[in-house]
Amino acid sequence: MFSLLRTLPDSAARAGELTTDHGNIPTPIFMPVGTAGTVKAVHQRELVDDIHAKIILGNTYHLYLRPGLPILEGAGGLHKFIHWDHPILTDSGGYQVYSLADKRKITEEGVSFTSHIDGSKHFFSPEKAIDIQRSIGADIMMALDECTPYPCDHRYAKKSMEMTHRWLQRCLKHYRATEPKYGHYQYLFPIVQGSTFRDLRIQSAETIAAAGAEGNAIGGLSVGEPAEVMYEMTEVVNNILPKDKPRYLMGVGTPINILEGIDRGVDMFDCVMPTRNARNGMLFTRQGIINIRNEKWKDDHGPIDPDGTSFVDQYYSRAYLRHLVVSKEILAAQIATLHNLAFYLDLVTEARQRILDGSFKVWKEGMVKVLGRRQ
Repeated sequence: MFSLLRTLPDSAARAGELTTDHGNIPTPIFMPVGTAGTVKAVHQRELVDDIHAKIILGNTYHLYLRPGLPILEGAGGLHKFIHWDHPILTDSGGYQVYSLADKRKITEEGVSFTSHIDGSKHFFSPEKAIDIQRSIGADIMMALDECTPYPCDHRYAKKSMEMTHRWLQRCLKHYRATEPKYGHYQYLFPIVQGSTFRDLRIQSAETIAAAGAEGNAIGGLSVGEPAEVMYEMTEVVNNILPKDKPRYLMGVGTPINILEGIDRGVDMFDCVMPTRNARNGMLFTRQGIINIRNEKWKDDHGPIDPDGTSFVDQYYSRAYLRHLVVSKEILAAQIATLHNLAFYLDLVTEARQRILDGSFKVWKEGMVKVLGRRQ
């Protein structure tokens, strides 16, 4: 499933390849988020041809509520429903339930919650989370977990982590007792929790490593804690998780976060930031961050990113994109989203090449000095 191609003497960064029935995924990789069966403002053809995305995410909670499992099953799964013949990863719904603090109740059995759409009542157990993801047909499924808020006290984090571990055993048992519905293999990744407490992260990483899954995820970070704490917890966990299995840092993050995560041994990332920020006029470039709404770009006819390699940078100017944004044209969201996603995918692609040729550490240290600058 996972081949490790290169490691480095001066960094925990790794280059590898993750194999699925819908295609191979070079790592490190960034995965665009397609919450409801679409990466917002981007056509599936553009994801492949222009952004060169290798894998996208689907959201279990949202897809379960709408369009619903009968429709997805009738289509033959999410791949066919959205016409995407490449890998898909689905979360377990745990994070969305976490974000609905006023609309859910967590017990040992699972999570009861109220739909944000119509107020209807629903229940996710570890077993049901597996069943839903079987119906969606994701290549990579996630075990149901509880994502703790930041900050939280040690007692709560420990209790939550231990329940997540018990849920994992139920997920694994049901996963092994069920079969894929659409003829392709589905992997199951468990999730390390433990908030920002070193002892809990060590305990959770040891438990998840012992589960022997084909890949592992790190959850409960990028929820408000300082970046340095996130990096510390990531490093602690990755020192324990198996080196021959892919490691997925969930919900992360900025370009700098991603490079720091790669440096600490992470292989897979996802985040809504490039798409959400694009729709609000924030663009990532190799010279730093641009707010394209600013007056200073009104008469700037240069490319969005002079050092960019995507077709967006070749075709469209800052002045034109600013005009579209302030005019509230739909094309503004499309161009900005394509730009940001292309930037993220180019960044991890270059990081991978730098790992392969041995120059990652020096390159990364130079990049983090400029990527956070405001232009």
